[in-house]
Order: sequence, then structure tokens, then C-alpha cells
Amino acid sequence: MRRRIAPLGAAAGALLIAIGAAAPAQAADPASLAERTTAEAVFAHLEQLQEIAVANGGNRAAGQPGYAAAADYIEGLLIEAGYTTERQPFETSVQDLESAALTVTGAAPVPLDEPSILEFAPSGDVTGPVIAPAAPTGCSADEWAGIDATGSIALVQRGVCSFAEKNLAAAAAGAIGVLVYNNAPGALAGTLGGPDPAFVPGFGLSDTEGAAVLAELGAGPVTASLQIVETTSLIETFNLIAETPTGRDDNTVVVGAHLDSVPEGPGINDNGSGSAAILETALRLAEEGELENQVRFAWWGAEEVGLVGSYAYVDALPEEELSQIAAYLNFDMVGSPNYVVATYDADESTFPAPAAPPAGSAAVEDVFTDYFASTGQPVIDTAFDGRSDYAGFIDAGIPSSGVFTGADDIKTPEEAALFGGVVGDAHDPNYHSAEDDLDNVSLDALRITVPSIAFAVGSLSESTEAVNGVAPIVDEAPVDPGTPAAPGAPVAEEPIETLPSVGADGSAISAALGALLLLVGLGTALVTRAGRARVSD
Repeated sequence: MRRRIAPLGAAAGALLIAIGAAAPAQAADPASLAERTTAEAVFAHLEQLQEIAVANGGNRAAGQPGYAAAADYIEGLLIEAGYTTERQPFETSVQDLESAALTVTGAAPVPLDEPSILEFAPSGDVTGPVIAPAAPTGCSADEWAGIDATGSIALVQRGVCSFAEKNLAAAAAGAIGVLVYNNAPGALAGTLGGPDPAFVPGFGLSDTEGAAVLAELGAGPVTASLQIVETTSLIETFNLIAETPTGRDDNTVVVGAHLDSVPEGPGINDNGSGSAAILETALRLAEEGELENQVRFAWWGAEEVGLVGSYAYVDALPEEELSQIAAYLNFDMVGSPNYVVATYDADESTFPAPAAPPAGSAAVEDVFTDYFASTGQPVIDTAFDGRSDYAGFIDAGIPSSGVFTGADDIKTPEEAALFGGVVGDAHDPNYHSAEDDLDNVSLDALRITVPSIAFAVGSLSESTEAVNGVAPIVDEAPVDPGTPAAPGAPVAEEPIETLPSVGADGSAISAALGALLLLVGLGTALVTRAGRARVSD
């Protein structure tokens, strides 16, 4: 049974039955939840996150005081709203970069405007001829077959595999350094995911920088010099988890956003925006009463150093508990200043995914796209490539999707026709910089994305049947325990006729009805739902 009611005695029980006190629980109303979860409230949370960053060295980076202070702020509001919270500790590596330099020279120096170190690339000072693999992505020994890269600087294209795999494949072929150029417009800010003694120094290049190096390489020999001085250390940090006290815990919806910023700035869009959006959603969801499905909110740590917190969470869950997660919703950057409105392309209608999306992911995406269709809001796809915290969930086979407003990709004329903004500029020109602050978050973007987030959470808290086939549990109609019914017999509704009628002047409302309402309140207070906190240490 979904509901347990303590015995109230025969008379009280009869009165409760008479007014239908054992009727099904009130479900969340997705449309109402979307209306009540406002961009302005989310912006108020962002103001607090900005103040926290300013007071703590200018950032909320993993392991830093600003991260802990932001978690304290969020946790205090959740507890006040009735949530039980847990902190899941874990360790991770972080890198402090002292200096980095890259030069590439063919017939003349190649202009490089925005090269960036691949995070966790090791210290080194190397120079060598630039060489490209047989297949441009350079993901494996097969793609380096027949090429001697000994003492060379590998030039490879982003895509197909991780930056770490590209680095290790080039190093195995003999390369002493790696340059990865973007396969889409814009600069490339990549991570190797963590330290590895087999890594070689590496930088990321924009698509235009990569094209310039390739053009020089086609014309003659090219030499590159890479210098990196860095320190890698181990830190302790945590994920913050909160879940609704009601709802089926064997069919839980997980909603996540990373709370950490890069060390360079306050990270108000990346990812204060997602963190604040799910916080406000959680606060408003707490007003909805009893839910069909449990909702678990998560603020991930150490995303910026390789999705560490979300992977730590997924990896720590026993298989049985993983199987009880119905869907995962991810929100990473939902207020970009030169925004697009995009959903993770779980049905691969625009972008082929590196691996098949888990079954049910397309139905999760549909929750968002159907909502946007109902409001007349244009929406596009963003690649379902695991570049954010949904990666660990899809690796575990959990249906996933989410909303995204863009990072370092460049706005196209087609996108500007749909969403406005500046063609040729990045969706977030302040991505991973000190300028990612409150002045550079779009309230217009939040007014589009925030209600969609609340609507999706409310919808899946009601039913995940389209995602995983699990239909809502329907409460059985109440039966008067004093009147056993034969199998198949209709349930008598005669007790309703014993209720006093109410005249036009309301004169029939009496002390007896007041007593009835008191009993109803008592019965309601004794309605409970089983729930449990499930956070692995």
C-alpha cells in the first residue's frame, strides 16, 4: 500500500470515509510548478553566489572556501524547506598552473590567439616537428598505424574519444607533446580528467588555429614548442544531496547541477545558473505535498576537474540502487548571455552520439521539447556527448537529458534567427573566465529555461511511464471495514447521505461539523509515506 493510516476508532473512521479522506494523494502540478519557479527567484540566488565568491577569493572552485560557503547557503534553504541533506565526501586532484606557452612556426610563426593548456597535462618544455595521424582524431594505435611520431608534437582533432585517450595514443606512438584542435567553432578548453604519468604536455586550439596549423603543415615542415609549469595536488571536497521526503524510492528521479566554478572566476553562469535553478525548483517542489516518485537533487563537486563528483556518486551506488533511478536530469549553464535554447540530443536527431544513449533518454528529452512546443519556444539540439555530469549516469545505463544554453561554441546566423544575439560571438564569451559574473548572465535566458526545468521535474515526479514503463501506483478505493463486501460487489456510498445538508445561509454548519473537520485534520496528519535517504559515503 502507498499509504498508512493509524486507526482512529470506528466513529472517526466512518466520518473520514464519508468525506473521502482516503482519496489518492495530491500529485505535483507541473504547470503550476513551472509558473511558481521564477527566473527572478533564481537570479536572487545568483546574487548570493556572487557575494560568496567575492568574499572567498573570487571563485567557488573545488576544495576552496567559496565552494563550502555556497554549499552552506544552499543546504540552509533546503533544510528550512523540509529536506534532509547529506554531504558525500571524496578526494580529487587539482592543478595549479604557474605558466604556459605555445609557439608554432612554419614558413612563418602561426598566429595563435586562444591556445589553452589541456587540464592535467604535465609540466614540460618540449620542441619537435608537428605530425598528424592517419585518422585526424588520433584515438588509437590503429589511427597512428604506419606513422613514426617519435620526438614529434602530435596534431589531432577533437571528437570520437576523450582528450586523455588522444594524449595516451599519441604518446604511445612516440609523441612528446599533443595539440588538439576544435571540431566546432570556438576555442577549446579541455581536461585530461586527472593526472597520469603517461601523459605528455598538451594544449587545445580553436578550430581556426587548428586550420592554420594544418595549412602550414600542408605547405612544409612545422615546428611547435610547448612549455608548461604546473603543480598537481590532492584535495578533499564533497557532493551535496537532498531528496524529497515522499515519493517512491524505487523509482527516483535525480536532478543535478555542478556547484564548483573554475579557479579563474565566480562561475555565475557556469554553473551557478544550473545550481540556482535546481535549488529554486527544489524549494517550490517542497510545497507540492506528497509525490508519486521521489526526487533527489544533487549539487556536484569537482565537475571542472573532470566530472569527478558525479562519477564518484554513481560509482559508489550499489547496482540495486542504480536500478532504482528512473531518470537523470542535468543542468549545466542555463543563463548564457548570447544564448541558445538546447536539449541534449538523446534521440540523435541532429548529432550522432559517441555511444548509444540509454533506453528512455529520448523520452526524457521529449519532456523538455514538448514543453517548449507548448509555449511556442524554439529549441535546438546539443550533442549527447557526455561533456557534463550526465556522463556517469549514461555510462551506468540511466536515461538522461537536460537543457543547455551554450558555452564556447559560436552563434550561427541560423541560431540568431531563432534566439537573437550576436552572430560570430560565443554563446558565453565569458566562459571559464573572471568575467563569468552576475553582470553577464541573461535573465531572458533564465525566463525560458527555469520554468522548463521545473516543469520537467514536476512531470517526472508524477510519472516516468514513458521513460521506463513504470506507471503510477493507484490508491485503492476505501472500504468501510465494518461492512465486508463480497468479491466484485460495489462499494456502498450510503454514509455520504448521513452528512448534514448546508442551507443557503450556511446555518447547518455547526459544532458537529467543526468536530468532523478536526477529525479530518487529525487523520491527514497521521498519513505518512515511507522514505529513506540514500547517499553513499
